[in-house]
Parts: sequence; structure tokens; C-alpha cells
Amino acid sequence: MNPAKIQRRRVRELIDLPNVGAATAADLRLLGIETPQQLIGRDAWELYESLCRKTGVRHDPCVVDVFLSITDFMQGGEAKPWWHYTAQRKAQAGNNRRIGLSTRSASGFSC
Repeated sequence: MNPAKIQRRRVRELIDLPNVGAATAADLRLLGIETPQQLIGRDAWELYESLCRKTGVRHDPCVVDVFLSITDFMQGGEAKPWWHYTAQRKAQAGNNRRIGLSTRSASGFSC
């Protein structure tokens, strides 16, 4: 959902979360997450790594940005567009060698 339209008190389903649509909701369900409350205390990088392992593919690094946005939101942060988290992801990726992310997606676009 568009972060500008989020009303925290109305977040009940995964698609009610900022930056989450049907595809991201399906990815979260694949990880066993059925409700937004299950994201409280979760690590965005671990979610990303688990998603890549479960699907057998390295997902676009921008998925980390979305996971950062929703875990931050569920910890009480404000709803922000996923790209607000790109700089944070890039800074953390340098310290997180196990992920080995580039800053380019498979399509060649920077994110």
C-alpha cells in the first residue's frame, strides 16, 4: 500500500502495510508470515536471505528495502516509501558480507 495512505490502526492484513502489494504479501506468506504483527522483532536481512533460500533465486536488492520499511513500521516507525531505505540497505550491505548484494537489480536498474 502507498505509505501516504497508511493508517496504523487499520493495518490488519499484509497488504495494509506500507509498500506491500500482492507479490510481497505472497513472499511473506512463503516465509510463514500471515499477519503484520508477525513482523515485530524480525530482521529484514534475515527475511530476505530466507526468501532467497526458499525460492532458490537471488531476489532484487530492493526487496530488502521493502522488508526494512515494513519491519521498521511494525516497530513503531512511520510509514515511508521503500526507497527511503535504499541508502540504509547499501550501507548495511557493506557490513553484511553473507548477503553479497550488489546495488544493481537483475534488470540492471539501480535501486
